[in-house]
Amino acid sequence: MQRYLLLFISIVLLSLPTAPAEAVPVFDSGAKKRPQVAQAKKSAPVKKKAAAASSSVSKKKTTAHSSASPKKRKPDTARQIAAKKKPAAVRRNVASRSKVAYAAPVEMGAVGGRITSKSVVILDARTGETLFAKEADKPRQPASTIKVLTGLIALKRLQAHESVEVSAHAESMPRSKIYLNARKQYKADDLINAVLLSSANDASVALAEKIAGSEEDFANLMTLHATLWGARNTVCRTASGLTAPGQQSTARDLAEIFRHAMQDREFSRRMRERQFSTSDGKTLRNHNKALWQVAGAVGGKTGYTSLARQTYVGKFERGGDSIVIAIMGSESMWRDIRWLVDYGFEKKEQVRMAQLARQQQAKASNVQ
Repeated sequence: MQRYLLLFISIVLLSLPTAPAEAVPVFDSGAKKRPQVAQAKKSAPVKKKAAAASSSVSKKKTTAHSSASPKKRKPDTARQIAAKKKPAAVRRNVASRSKVAYAAPVEMGAVGGRITSKSVVILDARTGETLFAKEADKPRQPASTIKVLTGLIALKRLQAHESVEVSAHAESMPRSKIYLNARKQYKADDLINAVLLSSANDASVALAEKIAGSEEDFANLMTLHATLWGARNTVCRTASGLTAPGQQSTARDLAEIFRHAMQDREFSRRMRERQFSTSDGKTLRNHNKALWQVAGAVGGKTGYTSLARQTYVGKFERGGDSIVIAIMGSESMWRDIRWLVDYGFEKKEQVRMAQLARQQQAKASNVQ
């Protein structure tokens, strides 16, 4: 009987359904938590290492930025300060303009503060445009620069081999002179060269008397020609430029006269000569030292009296540009001339670049 009972129990147990192994419930409350804790403990060093690595990278970046010595910001210039004060609309308009390479600007003080001349003008030799002016229209004594008129009128009125007599009045002129002899006659060509290159007072008066009969009448003729050539503030009283009551000119007038005179081929040719030989064998040297001291000099006329001080008018050419400079009342003529010539050509370059910028802006606006 007992044997049958045990057999029955074993059959019942075998007939009961069995659960999959992975689905067997775990009744130990700490059994599931312990693996998680263990896993967290194992991953903790990894997180610490990652955090340490990221912090070291950030430290390196910070160190790299901090170790690089920052560039010291230069203080704003006066121009930058002025630009910042402009309204935002103006600044935007300036920033939007096309970028053009301009020549370095030449400040007025760089020239005006260094020259000693009381009156100055720089003209574009081709157009007559004023590039620089300082009391350019104030009347002053012109000294021998007025001989430009004497020489040019003589070139137009006399033949080269025409004979010229010398009066006692002409012979008595003070220096600068070539010591003409009243008992001799001279060729007009020699006397014209003596006037234009060696600034001879005696030759100036001899030519004046030959052309007009007297120096006074010739001076009136000089004033008339000056007016016709655009020099309306010039009054001549002598053919030589020696100080005389009522005689006057301006830096602008002298520049206009010389600009006109250099358009005459024969006048221009003579003004380029550094020295010349007269018919009687005398060698005379040009007083215009700019011909061998200043780059681009092509002709000029010097002058000096104690009242006028140093005066000068001349033409210069560089790189296709040409300017005429006139100075009056200078105490350091050659130094002033060098400064003004350099300034004049730099100013010409600025004008040219400004014109180019306007042309580019016009083209850009037409395209838009």
